[in-house]
Amino acid sequence: MFEKRRCSREMDENLSSPFIGMRHLLCLLIFCGLCLVYGMRVNLSMAIVAMMDNAAANPNFAEYAWSEQTKSHVLSSFFFGYIFAQVPAGSWARRYGGRLLLFISVSFSSVLALLTPLSVSVGDWPLLCALRFCQGLVQGVTYPTIATIMAEWAPIEERSAMLTYCCSGLELGIVMMLASSGMLCSSDWGWPSTFYIPGALGLIWSAIWFIFGASTPNNCKYITLAERTLIATSLKRNMAQSESSKVTHPIPWLKICTSKPFLVLILSQCAYSWCFWTLLTQIPSYIKSILGKDIQSNAFYSALPYLTMLGLSLVLCPLASYLEKSKRLNATVSRKIFNTIGQWTPAVTLVYLGFLRTDQADLAIVLLTLTVTVSTVTHFGFQANHLDLSPHFAGTLMGIANSASNMMSIIAPLVVGYIVTDTTNLHQWRIIFSLAGGISFFGNLMFLFFGTAKVQLWNEMPQMVVEVKRQDGQHFTEVKNMEKDDGNVGGSRETLNLV
Repeated sequence: MFEKRRCSREMDENLSSPFIGMRHLLCLLIFCGLCLVYGMRVNLSMAIVAMMDNAAANPNFAEYAWSEQTKSHVLSSFFFGYIFAQVPAGSWARRYGGRLLLFISVSFSSVLALLTPLSVSVGDWPLLCALRFCQGLVQGVTYPTIATIMAEWAPIEERSAMLTYCCSGLELGIVMMLASSGMLCSSDWGWPSTFYIPGALGLIWSAIWFIFGASTPNNCKYITLAERTLIATSLKRNMAQSESSKVTHPIPWLKICTSKPFLVLILSQCAYSWCFWTLLTQIPSYIKSILGKDIQSNAFYSALPYLTMLGLSLVLCPLASYLEKSKRLNATVSRKIFNTIGQWTPAVTLVYLGFLRTDQADLAIVLLTLTVTVSTVTHFGFQANHLDLSPHFAGTLMGIANSASNMMSIIAPLVVGYIVTDTTNLHQWRIIFSLAGGISFFGNLMFLFFGTAKVQLWNEMPQMVVEVKRQDGQHFTEVKNMEKDDGNVGGSRETLNLV
């Protein structure tokens, strides 16, 4: 009895990890990495305004007479590359490790950002489209890789908060890029500086990540035993579990692609992506053409919604963490409440925005800010749902969903380019905003009906229990993993338990 109490005390001591642990440092690194990745992703949204109207920005640099359709092709070219690596990225992260894949993504993207001004001067918009396509290709692995890393590092009770802290980096990246780009475009460095600065910082981050980043707690040199035990206990995993056993776990593609909760998750994510990228790529043009703001005030007003978005997401993290730990809300109910707030509020404000007059600039800025800010609440809705449905295949689910949703990132700017033929025409913008609001409403409606936070049966490898009787009369149950549903038994993992 004394030995049992002592073992219990030792276990409790092992589980009492420091308040700030290696998992939090990892979140900070991913936060900064996403900040730079999104800075390199959205810099063109503001730079292209200066590139097509340098008389208003910096006349020392070349001006490009591109049509609105050409502009839409340039802005969407990134996403044509972005969708290609999404689906296989989850499998790559499981096989080769999230640390390596995230390093490749950020470092290669940084080099391409540094080469962007040269590509425009040499090959005009076709070469720019090709470079942005390649940049989208290497950034396509980012989110599936982060989901795979978080599935290994985030205790269940901290899952939403940690994932939201990480993903908040995108908002800071947008804020910093949009807020500074107006000043940079008007400076002596001109619009090329909006590519040089995040590219150089991205290479610095890559060096730091290469030293401190880790795919799993078991691969981390700096984590304490207490923190490693805490994470493993929360995830109910054996700390000594080999990486090879996870690699041989087959991906149930058919079950994933026919899973109703996952399909509505994709639908909700597609609806969010349509609204998010419509606003992100078109807010600068709308503010310039409809609200009549100059390049510097344009940059400030374009960044303001994402600044408030970042603030709200950081404020809500402790609330979401409290709700998860206190068990006051069922996980499924929590996801649906947050998702409804994050998608139906923007649906209303977007439609309202479309019916404003050109002399209501202040109200338009307020509605734009409110629309983008409230959408961050979806971090606690569908955006955390990939880890809920399947912790083991979180990266794969994220890749499939991101690939589908980023089709909207391609289509949305193209739709704007074909509908908004005259950027000063308020009625054409009304169509764009009303369409985005309707899509957001429908996406969440389906999530309310069919969404769930329950772990799906296909998360684990199918198993077959076989009763074995030895010659000495003892009975055992043998649990064998099955690689196929037809009963073929795989030999990747076996355990024996005495009956």
